[in-house]
Amino acid sequence: MTEFLWRLPSRGDGRRAEPGLRNRGGFGGPSAATAATDVRPGQFGPFDDLHQVVHAAELSGLDGVLAPYDPLGEESWIVAGGALRATRHARVVVEFHPAFGTPVYAAKVSTTLQRLSQGRLAWRIAVETDEADARARGDRVAGEDRYARAAEFLTVARGVWNETPVPGAGFAGTGIDFAGNHYDVIDGGFRGVLSGLAFPTVYLSGTSAQAVELSARHGDVHVFTETPDGVSATVARLQERAAAAGRTVRAGLELPIIARESEQEAWARAHRQWAEVHDAAPAAALDLGDGRWAGFAELGYPYPIGLVGSYEQVAQHLSDYIGAGIETFVLSGHPHIEELHRTGEHLLYLVDPAGRTLAAQEATA
Repeated sequence: MTEFLWRLPSRGDGRRAEPGLRNRGGFGGPSAATAATDVRPGQFGPFDDLHQVVHAAELSGLDGVLAPYDPLGEESWIVAGGALRATRHARVVVEFHPAFGTPVYAAKVSTTLQRLSQGRLAWRIAVETDEADARARGDRVAGEDRYARAAEFLTVARGVWNETPVPGAGFAGTGIDFAGNHYDVIDGGFRGVLSGLAFPTVYLSGTSAQAVELSARHGDVHVFTETPDGVSATVARLQERAAAAGRTVRAGLELPIIARESEQEAWARAHRQWAEVHDAAPAAALDLGDGRWAGFAELGYPYPIGLVGSYEQVAQHLSDYIGAGIETFVLSGHPHIEELHRTGEHLLYLVDPAGRTLAAQEATA
């Protein structure tokens, strides 16, 4: 069964293409100091709209949501915790940087969230961020050392999660001891109520050799972004490196989408969003000619290339990706609530008809 996730907003969920103007539900724009705490009837805080997005994802039949790491947006751990509390079935992927804290602390927070949600939490580790973000966080680790640290982070986190040492992972003794270049743990390990829970599924990303190798050895899902040349070559490289490490790693793809009843209606929507932030029409070079469009980054999306077309056309593209080895999709669209309902009602059943039926879901539960 193919997995479909939705990228949650981190700075608001308005109807405009310009991110700074997305303030529906109290997000993004200035507000009175009491806006988030006023309990009088009719008053809503900035997270009420976010919870509507989360509910829309669950009710629309998606498998889960991604709470993205955004230095200028809401804290992903808080968003993820709220999403887990507000849902019954949705998987919630929290994206965070290893500099968030020690791997022991991240694991401890996650055990509580796993207990709260009956095991629905997953991790997405943001290894690569720009230098300005690293400096703002007081993080001095740079270059290839970031991947060495991420490997140690995941090794330690998995080690302390288990009540007994992990063979061959650098642990020894009755507790869990680890001595690395970035972390030292002495007699670690969760016991009692913190033990016996499922470790979060680990999502990683990146196209560099170091990123692929990290996923091959430590990841469960590697999420790619679309390129003009496609993703088949990088998916094959991931599978090759994972096989060499004796592991299996699923391939994922992050895609913005604009899908409508007709191709003309979808492109009209893309051009309307473009007109909100640009005076001129989009350059012809942005249309890759096969239903893929490279203008999404100009509309406030995190990645440039996504899909534009009718529901049938977008569904066919997603099916083609599945045929190329993609097993997880992280979709996004603006405004989130409306696009989520369109995706659930008109798109997903065309891509994955068996996996989207209640009988099929009950059989795999």
